[in-house]
Amino acid sequence: MIDLNDIAVFARVVEAGSFTAAARLLAMPKTTVSRRIAALEREFGVRLLQRTTRSLNMTDAGRLYYEQSSQALRAIEEANLRLAEASAEPSGTIRISAPVGFGAYFLNRAVVEFLEIYPKTKVELRLTDDKLNLVEDGIDLAFRTGVLQDSTLIARKLGSTHRHLCASPDYLERHGAPEAPADLAHHHCVIAGPSAAGAHWVLDGPQGQETVTVSGRFAANEMQAVVAAAIAGYGIAQLPYGMADALIGEGRLRRVLGDYTTPAGGLYVLYPSSRHLSPLVKAFIDLATERISNRVNSA
Repeated sequence: MIDLNDIAVFARVVEAGSFTAAARLLAMPKTTVSRRIAALEREFGVRLLQRTTRSLNMTDAGRLYYEQSSQALRAIEEANLRLAEASAEPSGTIRISAPVGFGAYFLNRAVVEFLEIYPKTKVELRLTDDKLNLVEDGIDLAFRTGVLQDSTLIARKLGSTHRHLCASPDYLERHGAPEAPADLAHHHCVIAGPSAAGAHWVLDGPQGQETVTVSGRFAANEMQAVVAAAIAGYGIAQLPYGMADALIGEGRLRRVLGDYTTPAGGLYVLYPSSRHLSPLVKAFIDLATERISNRVNSA
């Protein structure tokens, strides 16, 4: 007879990406995890996972079984949660990941408000532009922008984002302001990426979409460094509009080519498919979704 615990272990191995990571999350020996998966495979008479010394991949049968069984596990956990949360006040620690720039200019206010509303809660906010493994790193939910890669994460779209072109008053006094996208080829630009070589910017404007080649003296793959370089006068930068508006309001930057923005990208909140929404996580998602969506979709 199939043990539901074996199915839960199988789902966690798939989501964690390895036996070692799953064992750590489940607080059980790696040998126990391996034994439970082997028992499940013997019960069905098929191999669910292909194991090598370097990788772990689902077989076709394993992928089909994961898709079906994970839905059943979610339904069971959801039923348990609904019973527990009927009278529960959000409490405990919630671990959140977000890009550095997004967290600083969009998420911090939601975190502060959440802590004020729910005094029994704690928030651990990890601001990083790296894509963390939510299951392995113990993250309850993450905010991400751009195009999402296929994964076992549940994604909820909050809206669309774009970037404005900005430069410091000092830079514009020294070099003047571009009047058309083509003028950017004659300006210093701060590149958000690992290299300034061969950089291209795609802009949406009155004449449709235009692509221009840009160059500059500074490139960084971290948004706070890009912001600092733009404020220091090293060139024109593309900044997320919420961040740009705040710095323009402070007089530290000015917007250039005001009729142009970058193409819109998606803004999402994600959480592991196996980790059903506790009252704590659900409360934060609801509050942050309302606050962030209003700011994103009204810009």
